[in-house]
Amino acid sequence: MEHQEKVQAVFDQALHGEETANFDFPLMTKGRNRLEVLLNATTRRDEQGNIIGVVGIGQDITERIAQEREFSKLIDSANAPIFGVDKDGKVNVWNQCASTLTGFSTADVFGRSLVEDFVSAEYRESVSDILKNALMGIETANFEFPLLTSGDHVVEVLLNATTRRDAQDNVIGVVGIGQDITGKFLVVAAPVVRTFHY
Repeated sequence: MEHQEKVQAVFDQALHGEETANFDFPLMTKGRNRLEVLLNATTRRDEQGNIIGVVGIGQDITERIAQEREFSKLIDSANAPIFGVDKDGKVNVWNQCASTLTGFSTADVFGRSLVEDFVSAEYRESVSDILKNALMGIETANFEFPLLTSGDHVVEVLLNATTRRDAQDNVIGVVGIGQDITGKFLVVAAPVVRTFHY
C-alpha cells in the first residue's frame, strides 16, 4: 500500500508538470513475482502544450538490487573495518567491525562527516586529501591514520581508499577497507635483569 501511494504521488506530480527521474519501487508480475523497477515519469503534452497524461519509462533493476544487498551483507560481516563516504564526505557505509573497533554504531555515524567527526585533528587535512583524490579516481593504498573512538581514544588504522561508482560508472563516493594496527609497531622494552655468580 505504501508503494502504491508513492507511485501515485509520482504520477500525480507528473500530471502537474513536475517530472520525476530515477524513482525505484517494487512491481508485482502476473505470476506474483516481485520486480524492482527504476522509473522516470514524464509529463505528456498535446500540440498546444496541455497536459494529457504521463509516460513512465522503467528499467528492471531487480538483479542490481539483489547484488547490492549481497554486497552489503559481505561488507557488514567482513572481519576488517570498512567504512565509506558520499561525495560530500558524509559516512554512508560503516560495517560491524568498524562499530566494534570504534564503539560507534551505524546510527551514530551515518550522515556525519568522517574527517571532521572521527579523525584526529592533526590528520584531518591528509585524510581529506586522500578522500578527494579517491573521488577523482586516484586511489590510495596503505595510508595510516588515527580514528577516534566513542571513548575518546584513538585506534590506528591502515587504510585502502577506493573510488566507489554506480552502475553507470559515475563516482558516488569512497569506500575504505582498513586494518587495525593499533599497537602493532610499539616496542616495549622489558627491563633486563642480570644475575652474576661469584
